[in-house]
Amino acid sequence: MTSTAASPAPRASARVRLLAAADELFYREGINNVGIDRVIEQAGVAKASLYAHFRSKEELVRAYLQDRHEVRKATVLDHIARHRSPRERLLAVFDSVTETRARPGYRGCAFVRANAEMPEGSSVKAVCDTARGWQRELFRTLAAEAGARDPGLLAQQLMLLYDGAVIAKQMDGAVDAALAARTMAADLLEASSARGPRK
Repeated sequence: MTSTAASPAPRASARVRLLAAADELFYREGINNVGIDRVIEQAGVAKASLYAHFRSKEELVRAYLQDRHEVRKATVLDHIARHRSPRERLLAVFDSVTETRARPGYRGCAFVRANAEMPEGSSVKAVCDTARGWQRELFRTLAAEAGARDPGLLAQQLMLLYDGAVIAKQMDGAVDAALAARTMAADLLEASSARGPRK
């Protein structure tokens, strides 16, 4: 007789559970405030499982941030893909900020926080630099597509606006900071457009 009962969902792998625990604990409480034993307990795995996947806490931190970077990239690119106009594609980056910062439990940029916590020379900084480099290059590419005379300069200005929106929400709870940054980004794009102001 064939059973029609649904089979229980397979349990996530130890690596997935460790990364989920690290994501929750490191982001909520800070990397330096959370020891390996806390992560292991939260993940429900043996210590040997952790070291089978990550050779050190620093390697786990890098993996946590790499996952965060991939999620953020996907969110930003999804917002950009909703538009065809080069102008709206650029401004969509700030729409993604509004969405992300409105989520419950938001505590600021994980990369800014990690960068502040890590000592000089930590390999974690390379992951933060990669995330920053991707953001900067994205702005440069979108600025060029939108007709900016100096895409590199505009990208630098947009990064400052982006950072300001993130910090304002984290420090002041300013829910409209990303909207204000979006408006300012539109003004900067208009001023830097090689085509001149629209009629």
